[in-house]
Amino acid sequence: MDMREGVKMEPASDSNLSVPIKGTDRKLQLFLFPSQEGEKRIEEAKEFIPSIWRDVSEREWNDWRWQLRHRITTLEQLKEILNLVPEEIEGIKHSKGRLALAVTPYFVSLMDPTNPNCPIRKQAIPRIEECHLSKNDMVDPCGEDKDSPVPGLVHRYPDRVLLLVTDQCATYCRYCTRRRLVGSNERPITQGNFEEVLKYLKSHKKVRDVLLSGGDPLLLENERLEEILSRLRAIPHIELLRIGTRAPVTLPQRITVGLVRMLKKFHPLMISIHFTHPKEISDAVKRACSELADGGIPLGSQTVLLKGINDKPYIIKKLVQELLKIRVRPYYIYQCDLATGTEHFRTSVATGIQIIEKLRGHTTGYAIPTYVVDAPGGGGKIPIEPVYMISRGKGKVVLRNYEGKTFEYPEPNIIEFKKAKSNGEEKAVPKKVMA
Repeated sequence: MDMREGVKMEPASDSNLSVPIKGTDRKLQLFLFPSQEGEKRIEEAKEFIPSIWRDVSEREWNDWRWQLRHRITTLEQLKEILNLVPEEIEGIKHSKGRLALAVTPYFVSLMDPTNPNCPIRKQAIPRIEECHLSKNDMVDPCGEDKDSPVPGLVHRYPDRVLLLVTDQCATYCRYCTRRRLVGSNERPITQGNFEEVLKYLKSHKKVRDVLLSGGDPLLLENERLEEILSRLRAIPHIELLRIGTRAPVTLPQRITVGLVRMLKKFHPLMISIHFTHPKEISDAVKRACSELADGGIPLGSQTVLLKGINDKPYIIKKLVQELLKIRVRPYYIYQCDLATGTEHFRTSVATGIQIIEKLRGHTTGYAIPTYVVDAPGGGGKIPIEPVYMISRGKGKVVLRNYEGKTFEYPEPNIIEFKKAKSNGEEKAVPKKVMA
């Protein structure tokens, strides 16, 4: 397998130009959570190509390997591109040893160079707040290490496992739940560890679903990723393969014709894409998702709820509606995990409930993700929903709808049949019992 840079490159993407997201959101009138005053305007996705890349050819810009080689990793580079504020400068200086700074030129091009509150910028540029350690912070907030029977594998649920195939991402999100691992070596799983994973899976026949994550699995070269997928697919009881990735958002150039052609060999295969804000949905992202969807790959989104970035109902509503337009089904909204140095990103759980409250009934059901808390220490995902069942009594339940109106639903009678014989025939004798 030749992984050198000199190998023949796959076709580049069509464009990296971002598209403005226009329009405002109407006020929402809800029972539990009153609407905010005034209409809200979503920040538009505008292309900003910093001067340091103006001489880069279109072919280079649309080459995902070029994007990876030219990631922004130092304070000096960022100063040439963004008007940094003191909180960012100090955060970058102190980021060494915490979580690597690395941002693709493409993702930087979506940032507002003068606004430190830009939702793209706040996700990827370190801030001094990361140095604050809360008493609730955890190194391994989801308890993955204790559920790891062999290196690189997490087995928590009975029929599915998580396989960490690399610790590299194209861009490192500052709220990363796996910040204890990612970016440390930027290397794929070793062949020895992968063989141990295969051995474990072959001996655990209840496992039917494997989720590839990391890091970002799509940063592997096609040949290596194909080897991993093919050897997993060869295990008879493995029915479903899934990939968790952020590459279509931070490195959409990675979604090439060659990649999609390879992935199509392994159906049923699903991809969960990490989206955070409507501003991320550029022309390049639309093209990438279109390529994947046209390849017959079901796409879902996973979104982390982040304070000051996407914690308003109108932002999430715009995001999920835009996702459906590019054939991505909103799947999960995660409460931000208790990873070390991320307290400034966390919202209250009530904020998440409010967002779901303001989606239900106000947009199509396909657009409504499941809001979950990944229980600290390894309890798994716990769904959190607004309360729609007000009470349950004898023979009825009292419900409320999205407008706050209440309704009674009568419970059905439970009919028990007793067999009796009369004249040599069986008859059913009903007995009414109230639920």
